[in-house]
Amino acid sequence: MRRWIIAATLAVVSVVAGPGVGTAAAAPLPSSVAAIGDSITQAVDVCCWYGNHPANSWSTGGASWDGVSSHYERIRAANPSVVAYNDAVSGARMSDAPGQATRAVNQGARYVTVLMGANDLCTSSTATMTSVSTFRSQFRQTLATLDSATAKPRIFVASIPNVYHLWELYRYDLAAQSVWAAAGICQSLLSVWNTSTQRAMVRDRNIAFNAVLAQECAAYANCRFDRNAVYNYGFSKSQVSKLDYFHPSLSGQAALASITWATSWWA
Repeated sequence: MRRWIIAATLAVVSVVAGPGVGTAAAAPLPSSVAAIGDSITQAVDVCCWYGNHPANSWSTGGASWDGVSSHYERIRAANPSVVAYNDAVSGARMSDAPGQATRAVNQGARYVTVLMGANDLCTSSTATMTSVSTFRSQFRQTLATLDSATAKPRIFVASIPNVYHLWELYRYDLAAQSVWAAAGICQSLLSVWNTSTQRAMVRDRNIAFNAVLAQECAAYANCRFDRNAVYNYGFSKSQVSKLDYFHPSLSGQAALASITWATSWWA
């Protein structure tokens, strides 16, 4: 692994300048991109109607009209032959990540983005959140699966967004509270019956999960963590879907693409 990463780091590849891609990259741009994740990466409820909108995804989206400059689109500007696979599944937890990683390996992905864990926090109650030890074991298996590929992909791991901040934004909004209750969205945090202690438990678990992502990613030379850029980002109401008051809107996906790309391999 050491020999591979040293060779890749020393390589200088000239590329045609594109949005977010410089005139020279520290390593060759990938020929394929795969996304591991959940409904955020499937761009659920991002705009206009309910459901998945993968064309608007921060990672592998390819729609030209949406204002979202995804990782795939930024790479494609310099490498038009790149292909993308969105292996994310709405509702997925970290327990699903190893299976998604296997698909990415079988697809021959040379770059893999990971944004997973919101559904391990956002459960029916604080009692049903994934434990930190289980989360670590599942993420460790995910990384090991990706690293088992003959041609090891570059891996980018995004931190889990600050879901407590979502509650702060909409805690007095009756429309949001009604939707959260009717749809049973993230009741471990967003239920109106929760105590401040219960909400603090979700916030603390969010922080602990991100620490796991950072620690486990650091064990691999071909893995890069976003240094909590997503978690620390203070998203606004306009960046939250008005369909469910939970998922990113189009502008939210655009922001997610921008802040993650800034800490990626080719920023």
